[in-house]
Amino acid sequence: MNAMLDIRNLANGYGGAEVISGISFSMAQGESVALLGRNGAGKTTLLHSLFNIGPPCSGEIRYKNQDITRQPTHRIARMGLALAPQGRGGFPDLRVRESLGLATLIPRGPAAHPCTIDDIYRRFPRLHERRHSLCANLSGGERQLLALARALLTRADLIVLDEPSEGLAPMAIRDMLQPELLKLRDQGYTVLLAEQNIDLALAVAGRAIILADRRIVFDGGVDELRQRPDIQKIHLGL
Repeated sequence: MNAMLDIRNLANGYGGAEVISGISFSMAQGESVALLGRNGAGKTTLLHSLFNIGPPCSGEIRYKNQDITRQPTHRIARMGLALAPQGRGGFPDLRVRESLGLATLIPRGPAAHPCTIDDIYRRFPRLHERRHSLCANLSGGERQLLALARALLTRADLIVLDEPSEGLAPMAIRDMLQPELLKLRDQGYTVLLAEQNIDLALAVAGRAIILADRRIVFDGGVDELRQRPDIQKIHLGL
């Protein structure tokens, strides 16, 4: 397999305590992978390691066969990775149109998924309606759409989402978030989704990776995981 993302023996932690250790997996172009685990299992630490956010990691991270381990975060982003962070990472004092505009400031070359602000307004009519509103006044679902829109505007090939359903009402997940995640998958984006909502994760991903005890304890198809209630109970508390 010619991997888009290849992680080998990744380890990271805080204050001398390892949170993840010996993490190795690859993702093919166009693959959707759900990263699962209880709170504190290391999902966010793993995602931050990809972008060199926080403590420096050990191990190796390769993107499109280029070593990006511990590269500056802005350089990693320019290579075609985009992070929609936990908590949405918005700018509360900016208006929606201004926040979207920030994501377009860095010139980028040809991309497999070109995207303009007009494309975003067509894709997310709600953001067009709210384009003059302060980001602080958006609902949770609208803020998540904005975070996803900003990631798309970077013209990234790999979209990384950290707990996108956090704090959202079930109706917002069903009507706003899940359809957009399915659309990403169907449009050929490579998606790495860290998520606590198992139903959402298994609905939009084709493969699941579970973290527990600092390591990967399951890596397989979502259908296989659905048929393993023992694994779900032990490592996800279901």
